[in-house]
Amino acid sequence: MNLDLTNEEVAFRDEVRAFLDASLSPELREVGRRATSVFTDKQHSLPWQKILHAKGWAAPSWPVEYGGPGWGVMQRHIFAAECARAGAPGLAPMGLRMVGPVIMGFGTPEQKAHYLPRILSGEDYWCQGYSEPQAGSDLAALALRAVRDGDDYVLSGSKLWTTHAHWANRMFCLVRTDATGKPQAGITFLLLDMNTPGIRVRPIITLAGEHEVNEVFFDQVRVPVSDRVGEENKGWTVAKYLLEFERGGSSAPGLQVMLDRVRDVAWEAGLLTEAAFRSKLMAAEIAVTAIEIAEQRTLAALASGANPGPASSMLKAQGAEALQMVDELMLETAGAYAAADQPGARQPGSNVAPIGPDAALTAMPRYLNDRAATIYGGSNEIQRDIIARLVLGL
Repeated sequence: MNLDLTNEEVAFRDEVRAFLDASLSPELREVGRRATSVFTDKQHSLPWQKILHAKGWAAPSWPVEYGGPGWGVMQRHIFAAECARAGAPGLAPMGLRMVGPVIMGFGTPEQKAHYLPRILSGEDYWCQGYSEPQAGSDLAALALRAVRDGDDYVLSGSKLWTTHAHWANRMFCLVRTDATGKPQAGITFLLLDMNTPGIRVRPIITLAGEHEVNEVFFDQVRVPVSDRVGEENKGWTVAKYLLEFERGGSSAPGLQVMLDRVRDVAWEAGLLTEAAFRSKLMAAEIAVTAIEIAEQRTLAALASGANPGPASSMLKAQGAEALQMVDELMLETAGAYAAADQPGARQPGSNVAPIGPDAALTAMPRYLNDRAATIYGGSNEIQRDIIARLVLGL
């Protein structure tokens, strides 16, 4: 595995850097710097998506025929790494990285023609209807009922931890269409309009004091059969395909940027002279380096035409745990300033003066938000079960 960039890849990297330098305004960089979650608020992410869409770079993994740039795996990795280093805000992944590839792989020609351009432009903003009160990592236990009634499915039940449902106008949703056989065999994948009568969204305020996730209730909600993706009762196959795109990815560049920030703040605070802190910092650096090498190996496999497969589970578990390690280091460097709750000061464009160093503004809310990183997308225990079964044969 050769980790050196070719001349063509160096030229592409330089093109990306020049574009980011010219296109990322100070306001957008501030959004990226003050983000406390992998999900940037809609009012901040959509302006950046529109800039990328105008360039043709909003969906790096999409083929040209669907409006993407048609990049290879190394180009996508370079782009993600340069965006992380430049401090670009994150784009909402639900449409571009999750349901978009699913519609390409399983959707009808009509669904592709209607939804894919609207995902690229940001006209449709998506949320994910997977988890339920009794079905989180055990997704096969979901119970939201969908009963066929002519040309519609009628939905009754609820979803939980639905990120950005309060902003979304579309949801991709797993529903129970058959409860008589094996749980995985009775699930169907639907696309639905969040403005449909009978849908109610109730906010959940997190420990960080933020409104990011929600409960969603369905009371006799009618969804056209034409908005089903794949066959009835075959949604488990679609869901597994989607989760390969949700898990893993190029997380090492972003983690390295966070580590560099920790190191800078620790230097200013005098912590780099303390042996115990240096030991923890080096452990985090080793973890991030291991993830970087693993991602490079996965890139090499993808370049040969393979799917992410169980490697995405490994990268998801490693990336989430390394993220929490870095968060804890930033808390330590922030010291007492991390305890100050400053929601007004950390809002992009705020004129509220922060208490303490700028890095302390996001240290605690980021730490609290990222406690969920080892749970969402399938808990790390589930990821290790997948690896044990599919890789180790246990």
